[in-house]
Amino acid sequence: MFVVIVYDVDVERVNKVCQYLRRHLFWVQRSVFEGEVTEGQLEKVKAGLRRILDPQHDSVYIYRVRERRWVEREVLGVEQGETGNIL
Repeated sequence: MFVVIVYDVDVERVNKVCQYLRRHLFWVQRSVFEGEVTEGQLEKVKAGLRRILDPQHDSVYIYRVRERRWVEREVLGVEQGETGNIL
């Protein structure tokens, strides 16, 4: 499945979340990651995020698309991150 993860976390956890997600997905823009993952890989990513986040102050949105072919992405302006397949 193809996922897009968007996060808004307290400044003290931004680098930890970013570094963690870079190991699993592609960085697209400041607080946005995307990529192809299996259900098991997604559960692993979510478990790791739960260890980092403060649920009283932070939020993470996960958008799932069963097949990437149904996703159309349009970038206006400068594309921030490279995309490809790291998994």
